[in-house]
Amino acid sequence: MNPIVVIPARMASTRLPGKPLADICGRAMILRVLDAAMAENAGPVLVAAGDPEIAEAVEAGGGRAVLTDPKLASGSDRVLAAVKAADPDGAHDAVVNLQGDLPWLPAGTLRAALDALAADSEADIATLAVEDAARAAADNPNVVKAVLAARAGLPARALYFTRAAAPWGEGPLWKHVGIYAYRRAALERFCALPPSALEQRERLEQLRALEAGMTIVAAPLDAVPDGVDTPEDLERARARFATRTSAADT
Repeated sequence: MNPIVVIPARMASTRLPGKPLADICGRAMILRVLDAAMAENAGPVLVAAGDPEIAEAVEAGGGRAVLTDPKLASGSDRVLAAVKAADPDGAHDAVVNLQGDLPWLPAGTLRAALDALAADSEADIATLAVEDAARAAADNPNVVKAVLAARAGLPARALYFTRAAAPWGEGPLWKHVGIYAYRRAALERFCALPPSALEQRERLEQLRALEAGMTIVAAPLDAVPDGVDTPEDLERARARFATRTSAADT
């Protein structure tokens, strides 16, 4: 495969307006995400910018950005639009969709998704999950659970995603990590589909793919990437990077 990593970002955010340009120890968050993606060495990195100020910040910070239509409905739509603009000849046959609010990634995160996609020739999409052996997140609807079927010699197959506690009974839960690796044709098919009933009910975009019969596989991660959704999350991210900077200076 010849992958490309695309980071969709836009200024409109309900809980943290202007989030992509929020300062994290002297560097805008979108640039911190760009740094993390480039450190993964999973392919060239492109920012799908929904606003001119994001594109300007990325380019000033040494990255590459494509300005996308702010009216696009979702991050996936922005990713596809950016790929089509940057790679019209289709050289990149796999596309990683990395959220623009993940300034820190455990090493190997993006490669894990790509390896899972490559391991199953029938997979359309690969994603990631972290085992919650204690079921601590069972009753938290803000933590999405992945219902996975283990397979010998192949990545686990995703049967469903839900905000409820599932599956029922003894055993761990799998917390979904919303990073995706698509075969390019699968991304194009996904974005052409209308929103599905379960997608709208659970407010989980990936259910559209499952309802359409697309195959999603999942690779395990040991740790959940730190996301920034609220002002409190932003302060935690600043503290993490401040600690890292202090350690590097000693």
